Amino acid sequence: MTDSAATSARALDGARERATAPARASRVHGTVRIVGAGLLGSSIGHALRALGVDVALEDSSKAQLRLAVDYGAGRVAASDDEPTLVVVAVPPDVTADVIERELAAHPTAVVTDVASVKLEPLRELRERGVDLTRYIGSHPLAGRERGGAIAARADIFIGRPWVVCRDEETSAADLALVEGLALDLGATPLEMTPEEHDQAVALVSHVPQLVASLLAGRFVTAPDGSLRLAGQGVRDTTRIAASAPELWVQILGANAAPVVDVLDALAADLASVADALRAPDAPGARRAVADTIRRGNDGVERLPGKHGQNRRFEQIVVMVDDTAGQLGRLFGDLGELDVNVEDLRLEHSPGAQFGLAEISVVPAAVRRAVDGLAARGWKIASTTND
Repeated sequence: MTDSAATSARALDGARERATAPARASRVHGTVRIVGAGLLGSSIGHALRALGVDVALEDSSKAQLRLAVDYGAGRVAASDDEPTLVVVAVPPDVTADVIERELAAHPTAVVTDVASVKLEPLRELRERGVDLTRYIGSHPLAGRERGGAIAARADIFIGRPWVVCRDEETSAADLALVEGLALDLGATPLEMTPEEHDQAVALVSHVPQLVASLLAGRFVTAPDGSLRLAGQGVRDTTRIAASAPELWVQILGANAAPVVDVLDALAADLASVADALRAPDAPGARRAVADTIRRGNDGVERLPGKHGQNRRFEQIVVMVDDTAGQLGRLFGDLGELDVNVEDLRLEHSPGAQFGLAEISVVPAAVRRAVDGLAARGWKIASTTND
């Protein structure tokens, strides 16, 4: 089975499961109209359909719309629909246009959007004099490297932040509806101003995309022998470099000023490290490099971990034969040892008949896991403290 066929089969299976699973009560009632049947729009549709919500889909691409409907993200929108909520999930360059159109077409509905930039569309709408009383900007911090209805999943919002941008005109009922949407999808609503949001995503989303793309771009002319040495670290660092250029041109253009601020600061940091490495034996050079690495350690410590906790885990690397059932056996053994797997990362070496499973556990469980797995025949490649 090809990758695309396997993906299609899994998506269809998931749609059938969601269609037959018992629905819990949704906070969102009535019809939800979703404009844009790509990754985010279709994923919202799948999640709401699993709760029994009537989802009406609209998309400028008829092929994309039919694909989203076939996968179970909702039905084709009808001209007489009277939605209680409209979710605009279109590219940033047309977000303001669609919001204006939807506000006019559905005078009793609350309209939100899920664009990754909040200030620029709001400025456009205000300059046009659009009544924004029923509009609430929002943004789920969720996604995948691949886009489109075929990549949509109902669970991509679970545990993720969902920014909601209210203002003084926002009614409590309208705010509750948009926050209810986020909660229905398993996300965590966070209130921010559009300015706060755009500055935040410049740092944690937009600049990381550029950094990953710039680094991965160095691979284009790299010798094949160099690339054969690439391990999981470089794959992790450049994973998001596979994102669609067309979308990111729009995102970065709409949030240019905050992105430039972060890029300028990052460029100064890079220049400082480069100067230190030009003369590594000069007084203070090694300290400058060490301080750079240490500051990165401090920054990583601040990132929210599992369940939003700033919590440090230890890593155990286990060699796993590249045969069916080995990961299942590993998890089964860890369960018998009462060791909870907080995170998992797999790395495969080219040409090798085994992989490396990097398992994150709480520090108190490291010795129990290492000793117990070794007693069961597993080869421990390393631990955090090695």
